[in-house]
Amino acid sequence: MNIYRTHNCYQLNAKNDGEEVILSGWIHKKRDHGNLLFLDLRDHYGITQCVIQNDNPNFNLIEKTSLETVVRVSGVASKRSVETINKDLLTGEIEIKVSNFEILSYCKELPMPVFSDQDYAEDIRLKYRFLDLRRKKLHQNIILRSNVISFIRKKMKELGFLEFQTPILTASSPEGARDFLVPSRLNPGKFYALPQAPQQFKQLIMVAGFDRYFQIAPCFRDEDARADRSPGEFYQLDIEMSFVEQKDVFQVVQQLIVDVFKEFSTKKILQENFPQITYEDALLKYGSDKPDLRNPLIIFDTTKLFLEDDVKFEIFKKLVKSGSVVRALKTPKTFDKPRSFFDGIDKWAKEQGASGLAYLTIEKENNALSAKGPVGKLFSENAIKNLMKLCEAEVGDSIFFACGNKSEVEKIMSLARDKVGRDLNLIDENTFAFCWIVDYPMFEIDPTTKKIEFSHNPFSMPQGDISKLDFDNPLDIKAYQYDIVCNGIELSSGAIRNHIPELMYKLFNIAGYSKEDVDKKFIGMINALSYGAPPHGGIAPGLDRIVMLLADEKNIREVTMFPMNQSAQDLMMNAPSEVSDNQLKELNLKLLK
Repeated sequence: MNIYRTHNCYQLNAKNDGEEVILSGWIHKKRDHGNLLFLDLRDHYGITQCVIQNDNPNFNLIEKTSLETVVRVSGVASKRSVETINKDLLTGEIEIKVSNFEILSYCKELPMPVFSDQDYAEDIRLKYRFLDLRRKKLHQNIILRSNVISFIRKKMKELGFLEFQTPILTASSPEGARDFLVPSRLNPGKFYALPQAPQQFKQLIMVAGFDRYFQIAPCFRDEDARADRSPGEFYQLDIEMSFVEQKDVFQVVQQLIVDVFKEFSTKKILQENFPQITYEDALLKYGSDKPDLRNPLIIFDTTKLFLEDDVKFEIFKKLVKSGSVVRALKTPKTFDKPRSFFDGIDKWAKEQGASGLAYLTIEKENNALSAKGPVGKLFSENAIKNLMKLCEAEVGDSIFFACGNKSEVEKIMSLARDKVGRDLNLIDENTFAFCWIVDYPMFEIDPTTKKIEFSHNPFSMPQGDISKLDFDNPLDIKAYQYDIVCNGIELSSGAIRNHIPELMYKLFNIAGYSKEDVDKKFIGMINALSYGAPPHGGIAPGLDRIVMLLADEKNIREVTMFPMNQSAQDLMMNAPSEVSDNQLKELNLKLLK
């Protein structure tokens, strides 16, 4: 028999009445009733109430013992009376009449409470993460994460995938984020890089003749933290498949994602066959390539309307003539909203750095169309008809306008769509809305350097007849690149890969890489592709974000065992930390002061 416990703290019920039991765990709570002392004993599995009378020699010891002390309790399981049953506990039908009590490990004064899930300062939570993880909600999130990963592994094997591990120490490569570099002791002056993703290795696995690969892959990127992104490291479900088209990847991933979300959540999936939205349409209709499809609001392009004579909005007309665009956000049936609602949205837009949002509400009186609001009088009846046609609007609908640079207008309208949708309670929080964003441009212009660069993954296959690609107009080239988005959060990026070396040289040349650059930076990849590579493609859904959605958390830290803070510091382990001069000397490094 185990000396520490005969049962876990969730196992006992009325059927165990009268049994001698041993339990071990942490003192979760205590309640002193004078002649009786109640303590809730907690382990990984649950909580059991224990009770001791004041004539028990252990009474004073238990009374003085601090919360979170680890103890062993033995006694008799006793069925509770009907009026004292705790329906919130699995063990709420019984309690343990304590006969013996032993302290296994003392607990110092706590820097934060464990019995409560209330918010606490981030620096305290992360410094004492081992205590934070004892708290019920976070503890359950980490268990959920483990269960999700186990479920995914099982499903991937059922789908015919094999799990392989790829190297952690590898070569630095330009893949979009900063590398974490590791100096080589045996090769002075040279560095390994921690992989931003196993991108090249998983393609090499396909070249090696394996057909379906997956890995629960650690990825390392020196990026700033966000609510949906951990600084330093994260995990993704890395997938690659040979002899596939884009639709084949979609079919596998949709089946997996739907199974996972049905298994671990009771929320409704809006569409199990995820809609496909082109990158251009996503920016036009939602202002973002990460649209939240739970929100029914749509953005419309009304630029041409402001060139018509029957629109007298002179400020917008001048901007449009100089190259600006106008986008409109329709809000259905908001004619009864007070002026303060519309002015509040306009004020909010200015707080976001925009010049504000013009607005009007469409009215009809005596069969004549008109518009109320600050800019309503600037639109003739004919202009209102055209506006209604462009925006698929009806009488009683309101429309917000933004004018300016295309990317700036897209940004503010995306934010406004989200804010108005929430202010009007249009978003169903009990729903998951997935979509594919497809047809990404192969290249884009860097806004700072004004140079052409890859917009997504540099190893992607361009769309169309390869022999007829217009390399003189690279911004017109689209790629077989795709993202999965759920509720406005990007879960994954993927692509059909470019497996033709000659084509890769041409595409990299457009982005400013010579043949020599490609041969040097991607030596393993380009060399392997010249020895017979199958057409292949893949994707890599982010595990942290999947679990964050399933746990209904707003911050990825709440589903990560040991996260860093916003400054990429591990407060618990004091990392990053200084190293000794001897360590630096071994690595042939010297710090600049």
